[in-house]
Amino acid sequence: MFADLLANNPVIELAPMAGVTNRAFRRVCKEASAEIRDQAGQTDSDGTVYVAEMTTSQALLMRNQETLDLIKFDGDENIRSIQLYGVDPKIIGRAVEMVVAEELADHIDLNFGCPVPKVTRKGGGSALPWKRDLYRDIVTSAVKNANGKVPVTVKMRIGIDQDHVTYLDAGRIAAEAGVTWVALHGRTAAQYYGGEADWSAISKLVEHIPNTPVLGNGDIWSAADAKRMVTQTGVRGVVIGRGCLGRPWLFGQIRSAFAGEQIPSEPMASDILRWLKRHATLLCQMHGDEFYGAREMRKHMAWYLKGIVVGSETRGQLALISSLTELDDLLATIDPNQRLTEDIAHSPRGRTTPEKKVTLPEGWLNSQNMSQVEQETVRTAELSVSGG
Repeated sequence: MFADLLANNPVIELAPMAGVTNRAFRRVCKEASAEIRDQAGQTDSDGTVYVAEMTTSQALLMRNQETLDLIKFDGDENIRSIQLYGVDPKIIGRAVEMVVAEELADHIDLNFGCPVPKVTRKGGGSALPWKRDLYRDIVTSAVKNANGKVPVTVKMRIGIDQDHVTYLDAGRIAAEAGVTWVALHGRTAAQYYGGEADWSAISKLVEHIPNTPVLGNGDIWSAADAKRMVTQTGVRGVVIGRGCLGRPWLFGQIRSAFAGEQIPSEPMASDILRWLKRHATLLCQMHGDEFYGAREMRKHMAWYLKGIVVGSETRGQLALISSLTELDDLLATIDPNQRLTEDIAHSPRGRTTPEKKVTLPEGWLNSQNMSQVEQETVRTAELSVSGG
């Protein structure tokens, strides 16, 4: 499957996002993308890699039920893709071995890009590639224990900040370890989700590891952006994160762009509201609890309704829904004949933050090799980080 992906059109990957890329979200992305292409008279063949939420290796090995739920897949998911977080090479290796032996997934992505403080303060996520020895051991352990049966990929950022850049070394190390591809988010950890993604860094990585495919991530808000990134940087594919929030049909538009077909127009409000309701219904079914599913849907409302005239009172009530009936009643008050304009649809969405100092273990930046104290620090990380 992965050989076919890399041999044909550029790869399209859904970035794992905590609390977002669960089974319900992955399904609505797949269904909406197929529909928008069908409406445009285009034959759909979904080669998109929809990655589940980040899973901690230690929790997986302990068979924590919440963690096991994160890697449940619907029967028709073509590529069961998980992302593992870990800071101990042995634990990562054992987790990969478990995934392979029990056939839990078809693809394993390693997280070296998460910038949130609860991860970086323990030396994980985007802080970890700074320690080249630890990073090399983790990637090598994962590839070795996959034993060629499941492709292993790496997702990372440019570095900790502009003074501590790691992506070229990290890309080379991953390539030497034998990963299937390297995905680079064109931001540092300090940028978090603010500022502009540096696509020139992505281009440099493509040149730096010519025999290993590179995927680009950052500031892809439209199908045209995705195509432009491929043309401008030479990447073999794109990773979509915040751009698909409230726009699950974006993957279908990107597939059309990569196929050289006309990009389907943004949908009418009637379709957007229908997919919003479908997403909410899937969440309720996934959790087996209507109130819980409706409550989880609240955070998606602003993303789906961006650019649609709703009214402040209705918008406020939608952010507090507790049932599907309540959702139906509120959606019925919105004019379905509105069309989402492209300038609004293709504008940034999701979290934006100013640049800030990255939270790191004490003395982390003193050396790019692990000290004995730091080894002890990271050993506790997987037990204290449950997601994100």
